[in-house]
Amino acid sequence: MGEEGDVGLGHDVELGEIDLADSRKFVDHVPHEWFSELRRNAPVWWHPGTSTSDGFWCVTGYQDCVAVNRDWERFSSYRGGALFHDMEPEALEQQRLMMLNMDPTMHTRYRRLVNRGFTPKMVRDLEAGIVGYADAIIDAVCERGSADFVEEIAAELPLLVIAEILGIPVEDRRMVFDWSNRMIGSEDPEYQVSETAAAEAAMAVYAYADELSSTKRASPGADVVSALLEAEVEGERLDQLEIDLFFLLLIVAGNETTRNLMSGAMTAFFEHPDQWHRLLGDRSLLPTAVEEMLRYVTPVMHFRRTATQDCLIGDQAVSAGDKVVFWHISANRDDTVFDNPDLFDVGRDPNPHIAFGGGGPHFCLGANLARMEIKVMFDRLLTRIPDIHLDGEVQRLRSNFINGTKHLPVAFEPSAPLAR
Repeated sequence: MGEEGDVGLGHDVELGEIDLADSRKFVDHVPHEWFSELRRNAPVWWHPGTSTSDGFWCVTGYQDCVAVNRDWERFSSYRGGALFHDMEPEALEQQRLMMLNMDPTMHTRYRRLVNRGFTPKMVRDLEAGIVGYADAIIDAVCERGSADFVEEIAAELPLLVIAEILGIPVEDRRMVFDWSNRMIGSEDPEYQVSETAAAEAAMAVYAYADELSSTKRASPGADVVSALLEAEVEGERLDQLEIDLFFLLLIVAGNETTRNLMSGAMTAFFEHPDQWHRLLGDRSLLPTAVEEMLRYVTPVMHFRRTATQDCLIGDQAVSAGDKVVFWHISANRDDTVFDNPDLFDVGRDPNPHIAFGGGGPHFCLGANLARMEIKVMFDRLLTRIPDIHLDGEVQRLRSNFINGTKHLPVAFEPSAPLAR
């Protein structure tokens, strides 16, 4: 198995062969050789239209990505949405009710509603429970000595945690896992069984959110859904569609990103076993290791904006109405910011990665929670199954949005579950 960070970097790349709109190009590996070429020679490049996408500006350098992400007045999430594919006007109008696709000041008001569930104190209060969840997840596989790391380890922890935060009954978490797979992995044949599967999954989420909201109205709890039902924006309560969209955003953001980060990081450790042994020998490196996992994997590879006026990105003129896609995954390998950026180094410091966004209004509100989950899970893996190793073929997700892993077979010395 080749090292992901080094794949393809040895041959010359022509701009004409680059097609970042084609999700199939991300199945074998992230095309870092393309991003490297763009950063060097065309850091703000007009990506020509393809059979699957109209043309768009492709922003790949660290400073430019940070600038676009922070400048919401010139680069809007609202105009065309924050996701890559263009939407029909009716669908876009609905999606604009989702915080991801808002600009300040409305985005700021909505964000305040959800922030109460993700404060540093709330995350600290969750730590003991997260440790318990992680140990229970390892208990479920440790006697067997093998597992699919994605489905049985990485997916379980964020599902349990987001279920607790949202007030979802634990027994329903696998439905949430399936729905989010179908929405995010809609281009992957394993998850997309028909052209309408992603839309059907979203409708199932809305129906579930309606049902859960009814339950919480009758019996509120200390959870985000109960808080949203009581919340007001500009003196008005959120309607059910707004709550449904909040719910959908939080289950995807709280599930897909952390799961794929942990799976991608485990793959990176298999490719760089010296770094695993380094952590085994010095657990004090865990905080910097978490940041390096985030930089190296970068689970959300890009976001989209729409230019609101004629302006410059770096030295490149951009016209009002143009589609602009900025690539976190490229910025996090920019050698003007990171020494030896293709090297996976658990002691890297400083590490100003933008895996959670480069600051600004859309900085990931679950960043503290994600860091906690990653640190706890890898601490428990290092302690309980330190000899974990790859036991088959890594199967990656077909997506140019999520740097995802579908299956990661692992093996380790069988051991007894913890005494409870």
